[in-house]
Amino acid sequence: QDRPVESGGGSVQVGGSLRLSCAGSAFGDSRYCMGWFRQVANEEREGIAAIESDGTTDYGDDVKGRFTISRDNDKKILYLQMNDLRLDDAAMYYCAAGYGANRYPLPARLTGYGMNDWGKGTMVTISS
Repeated sequence: QDRPVESGGGSVQVGGSLRLSCAGSAFGDSRYCMGWFRQVANEEREGIAAIESDGTTDYGDDVKGRFTISRDNDKKILYLQMNDLRLDDAAMYYCAAGYGANRYPLPARLTGYGMNDWGKGTMVTISS
């Protein structure tokens, strides 16, 4: 599988919205679980959202109700709709794919477990 490529990052004000996209051949393959992660410099990576090929999703507690993960298998694109953005949402956002649909519980996938193909990230900055 080719390396995923994220896009859609940028600068937005508090309360605004952004939609991130991630393209990659794995995202058209129903055998893969997909996920979004973020990381602030000098802090640990945080799992944001994960989605199985059957559409089952799970979210990190900090983004539940504000972020939505979705996938378009035909277009081979993974999305992350982010609404009501806060200052502490600012981070580098990464998409990832893990082989083996439904092989691991989604909470495990949100730790990064079993996620093998990672993009280089797209930066999201938030201004007050």
